Amino acid sequence: MKFMVTWRTRPGLYKTAVQQFLKTGGNPPKGLKTVGRWHVPGSILGWHLLEGDDPTVVAQHVAEWADVIELEVNPVIEDAAAAEAASRVFGK
Repeated sequence: MKFMVTWRTRPGLYKTAVQQFLKTGGNPPKGLKTVGRWHVPGSILGWHLLEGDDPTVVAQHVAEWADVIELEVNPVIEDAAAAEAASRVFGK
């Protein structure tokens, strides 16, 4: 399963968050794989696409960063899966 994490640095903690990222690399815990990560240049906003089977590991990763950044986690599916689900409801 894929999870899109949207993050924003907490007010006043930008430097702390960047230092933590530079020190750790922002790698997720074992059981999660980074598919991609994107930063808005010069901004406090970014996205981290993760893949894994255990949502509790996603919760662990969020907890590791929650003191310096605000995080929103959404499970996401790709177009083919969304189309399959929609076709069950609306037909082809």
